Amino acid sequence: MSDAIITKPLSYVAGGADCHGYLALPAGPGPHPGVLVAPAFGGLSDSDRAVADRLAGLGYAALGVDYYSGGAYTQDREEASALMQGMQNDRPLLAARMQGALAALAGQEQVDAARLGAMGFCFGGKAVLDLARSGADFRAGVTFHGVYDAPASGSQTMKPAMLILHGWDDPLATPEQTVALAAELTAHCADWQLLGFGHTGHGFTNVNAKGPGMGYSEAATTRGWANMLQLFADKLA
Repeated sequence: MSDAIITKPLSYVAGGADCHGYLALPAGPGPHPGVLVAPAFGGLSDSDRAVADRLAGLGYAALGVDYYSGGAYTQDREEASALMQGMQNDRPLLAARMQGALAALAGQEQVDAARLGAMGFCFGGKAVLDLARSGADFRAGVTFHGVYDAPASGSQTMKPAMLILHGWDDPLATPEQTVALAAELTAHCADWQLLGFGHTGHGFTNVNAKGPGMGYSEAATTRGWANMLQLFADKLA
């Protein structure tokens, strides 16, 4: 596949608000399979845009998601935590923001609306799970060091195949919580897999991750990315 790409901001409406995403497209008319990129709790960052660019270079139309709306982004942990808590307290809104992003991606002329996937980091992993829990129609979902608690409304049948990429020592997703997610997936998802990385904590894809139970892992990042691409090849090709 060509590594030539086209990038541009993409504004769309989701959950009753204006959202400011980032669209990266392979060169050529397509139609291309599409992938949502849901960021960690700080909001859509340059590193998320780089992930979208990388996916576009591999032939996927990638939309960086603004699930907070308004293009909200911060590097301050307290501000990010406050933004995240607002969404955590309104899980239907989080699902609606993801549904709106999926619809915006599907509506692009260069995108094949029948071949859609989603991937997310940390709180973005929860966003991908909640999109699947809402019954949204897409083929493949991937979480990197996600957070697993289900919304109070529970889960509908999950249409996508799900891949959970998990650091076993993650304090934000304990073994008990991970087993609970596995039980939920068994009940609601016909095709799921979980890859656990030993001696690996939260934020393992983030080279700047620091703190108790957190840290970058080159091995987990490389293996997780390879497994994600294999799932996308199987489900979106």
